[in-house]
Amino acid sequence: MAVIQTIRNRFGKLAGFTIAIALVGFILMDAASGRFGDMLGKNNSAAKVNGSTIDAKDFALRAQQYENLYEVFSKGKPVDDAMRAQLHEQALKELIFEAISEKEADELGITVTKEEEKEAIRGANADPMIRQYPAFTNPETGMFDPARIAQYEKQLPQFDKTGKETATWEAVKAYVVRSRKIQKINTLLIGSIYTPKFMMEQSIADQNKLANIRFVKIPYSTINDEQVKVTESDLNDYVQKHANQFKSKEEARAVEYVSFDVNPSAEDTQKVVSTINDLKAKLIASNDVESFINRNSDFQYNDRFLSKKTFTSKYADTILALASGSIYGPYIEGNSYFVVKVMDKKSLPDSVSAKHILIQPNQTRDDSASKKMADSIKLAIASGANFDSLAIKYSDDQGSKVKGGDLGYFTNGMMVKEFNDAAFNGKVGDLEVVKTQFGYHVIKITDQKAYATNVKLAVLAKALEASTQTDQLLYAKANEFAGKYATEKGFDEGVKAMQLNKRSIPSLKSSAFQVEGINNARELMRWVFEAKQGDVSSVFSLDNRYVIAKVVGIQEAGINKPIGEVKTSVETIIRNEKKAALLLEKYKNASSLEAVANASKQVVLNADSVNFANPFSANLGFEPKVIGYAFNDQLKLNTLSKAIKGADGLVFMMVTNRLSANKVPNPIEIMQQRMTTDMQTKNYISGKLEDIFLQGGTIKYNVNVLY
Repeated sequence: MAVIQTIRNRFGKLAGFTIAIALVGFILMDAASGRFGDMLGKNNSAAKVNGSTIDAKDFALRAQQYENLYEVFSKGKPVDDAMRAQLHEQALKELIFEAISEKEADELGITVTKEEEKEAIRGANADPMIRQYPAFTNPETGMFDPARIAQYEKQLPQFDKTGKETATWEAVKAYVVRSRKIQKINTLLIGSIYTPKFMMEQSIADQNKLANIRFVKIPYSTINDEQVKVTESDLNDYVQKHANQFKSKEEARAVEYVSFDVNPSAEDTQKVVSTINDLKAKLIASNDVESFINRNSDFQYNDRFLSKKTFTSKYADTILALASGSIYGPYIEGNSYFVVKVMDKKSLPDSVSAKHILIQPNQTRDDSASKKMADSIKLAIASGANFDSLAIKYSDDQGSKVKGGDLGYFTNGMMVKEFNDAAFNGKVGDLEVVKTQFGYHVIKITDQKAYATNVKLAVLAKALEASTQTDQLLYAKANEFAGKYATEKGFDEGVKAMQLNKRSIPSLKSSAFQVEGINNARELMRWVFEAKQGDVSSVFSLDNRYVIAKVVGIQEAGINKPIGEVKTSVETIIRNEKKAALLLEKYKNASSLEAVANASKQVVLNADSVNFANPFSANLGFEPKVIGYAFNDQLKLNTLSKAIKGADGLVFMMVTNRLSANKVPNPIEIMQQRMTTDMQTKNYISGKLEDIFLQGGTIKYNVNVLY
């Protein structure tokens, strides 16, 4: 006992101190991963806008909301990697736009009142997103029904056990409120658009200026690129002289990569064909087709009938024409081989109209009592009771009971299987009690439309995939490349030695969420923005391919360096300028169009009714400088012009006629021109509002969070 007391006395404070340190450590770990991470030197922002932070958690929440909304409005279509990247990019862009526009809205006093929110979400003229929400569409009319919103919100806690539907609905409402404020900003801006009268008069006059010209264009391509050298000094000088054209708000990387695509080999294909042919023979001999399909096919047996509308195979016409019991295949569609057996065949309606009364088990009524109640209601209706009245009184389907249980028309496959089978296999006037996962339905078929041939199919499917052996072979080749050619110079040597196709990404921006041609490339993108110029990556396994990348150039925010796509475009401009100089020297003594045409081996062409207001002409192409010069009074009619450096060639021309309507436009013409011009300007601003605001902000993206 004395020993224990001694330990307590000597080490009690130390133990307490150790526990305190551990607790502080846990708190700091939690803080570092949360909103207080910036205080500890860790950047937990998705982006910084004008010094303000967009927290990673806010971005993650908004991105998830966008995914949920996509699933709703795409009618359940899953979010693939490419779509996820687009949704996340739009979510971040919206958060940044909000961060910038919120300040402007506050300064202007722009708000969305509670009354406006109510009207936008629950009013008869609700926001388009609300009007398109599937739950609020009247199945009978196919139109938006605001009365269904309150019913939906009341029933939501009962059927949304996971909370996902509730989260999605909250996301929709939040989106509508946010968009209302943005709409007000947009309305304010476009409402200020006004084009002065003198501009309208000038625009009308320009549209009435016409000219006929004859010309010779000597393409810059007549001089080989090898004859013109573009130096780094040329590139840098051009960018500096035109700095405003080459400013970037964010950093970017120029990247090159090689890809070892994992595709099925000839041996893999032969193996799948052999397998499905063997299974076809066994399918023919099988006495339990459903079990055989469930054991051997990539898809489970589907007991539903399919029509030409619901069976989307390109072989649908052929298969629908087969007799019951027939086998078709193997055939390849997409990335799979198929064999199908026609299990049954019948004529079924394309759509059905029905009424129902739903009786659900609850705290006071068990399953047996629910069944008895449904049977009693059926008997009462069969004896002459009014279906609509009983639906209003007893149905647990709040959406349809107010309409006497009427569900309107629905197509094959829209309802749960038991309900669907009763509606499509029965006939008009049938009255049945059917049990589904929702309870007992008293169903009355009121109409059936457009009978057509339907088939029930046993589908045997085998995916055509690269084998493990093929995958390993390509992985080995990728590792061989990464191991032997891991330097800046070696990368290009490896491309040549292994006869690979090198691909380029001229400008991969820090705000990008995907690499063109490669899905789910987050790891690659993170590496790209952490690497140095000239670095070569290890092997990335991405989207059924193995990728090795090299950083060719690094572009920080500011004036773009002449790398990547900037370098390519500037090189073309400078090269054409140098070619134009050579052509100018060569044809400086030209005396006529015919002489220029003969010397350059080109032809004299005509361009009639060239319009001063239109920089494009059919024979001439897009040549604003040439067309503008055609209306220069210093160029006399039927006189050879000086050489003009056009967009893609040196042009000599002669104006044969000019026409200008020198009348003063009347007030109606001015009004019509103003309406057209104002509308074009308003549409442009509306479409570019987000980009305009983003260009006005200082944005820094955190690639470690985004990728």
